[in-house]
Amino acid sequence: MSKPRIYNILTYGFAAVWIANGFFCKVLNLVPRHEQIVERILGNDYSRQLTITIGLSEIIMATWILSGYKTKLNAIAQMAVVATMNLLEFILVPDLLLWGKLNSLFASIFILLVYFNEFYLNRKQLN
Repeated sequence: MSKPRIYNILTYGFAAVWIANGFFCKVLNLVPRHEQIVERILGNDYSRQLTITIGLSEIIMATWILSGYKTKLNAIAQMAVVATMNLLEFILVPDLLLWGKLNSLFASIFILLVYFNEFYLNRKQLN
């Protein structure tokens, strides 16, 4: 399989992850655990509104990915957001994570794939 094809598959996959987590899990609240995480970290007063805002931000991230605009900056943003979010959850609410502290392994794999996709597979393109 060619590098451009792998790059495209991974890119669409990353966008799908952000849409699934943002729209289905947070905005539609199909996975209430996400709102519970927000509630425990940021408080109960506005947890639903904050969860929706986070979900909409994730949908915007997916849109940015699909736009192809400043892909290297986008990759850095994705890696920073995932690392920060997972570090906070690892420390503050590991009991609410789907795989507990093992979630950090999956986050690390996601970060490495984003890095590989943008800085190895896409390194010949100028952004």
